[in-house]
Amino acid sequence: MPSLPELFENNRRWAARMTEGQPDFFDRLVRQQAPRYLWIGCSDSRVPANEIVGLLPGELFVHRNVANLVIHTDMNCLSVLQYAVDVLRVEHILVCGHYGCGGIAAARCAAPLGLIDNWLRHIQDINERHRSELDALGDEASALNRLCELNVLQQARNVCQTAIVQDAWKRSQPLTVHTWIYRLNDGLLQDLGFSAANHGKVEK
Repeated sequence: MPSLPELFENNRRWAARMTEGQPDFFDRLVRQQAPRYLWIGCSDSRVPANEIVGLLPGELFVHRNVANLVIHTDMNCLSVLQYAVDVLRVEHILVCGHYGCGGIAAARCAAPLGLIDNWLRHIQDINERHRSELDALGDEASALNRLCELNVLQQARNVCQTAIVQDAWKRSQPLTVHTWIYRLNDGLLQDLGFSAANHGKVEK
């Protein structure tokens, strides 16, 4: 089986770059993981979480899946969330989608794709709830962009409704949930204007 030597060479160059400016970088990295942020984002290879926000390894705890969903029965996502909140004590949860998301497009057109149809059903539910708004936009590109935004907002609400986050707020742990979206065409993040640091904000 090929060993992908070019990737190992890339890795050696990266490690050398990291230690060139900070000789103790990896020693510090081994000793502690203390990120202030949890990133919940899409698996899309064009959306590299750390690079987008200019953070180094150890500064951003990351969970990624197709279309950045937060589903109340997804033990993978919930386990990451609980570890981030209860153990790492992150202060910010960044729910970040992106325009041009293939998962969003697939959910909107509802063409059968196989196993992933079960996952995308959650986005189709959002699409159905907002169909009149989306269809009124007049063109499919605008509808897809808006559905990307609506999906981020719904997933942030799902985060806020977990027992993990609710319990953190009850014990007055500083924790804010944010909604962001990433533009592939220029590499810039956009704040969708919703953030919550307590249950009351979610309801409003």
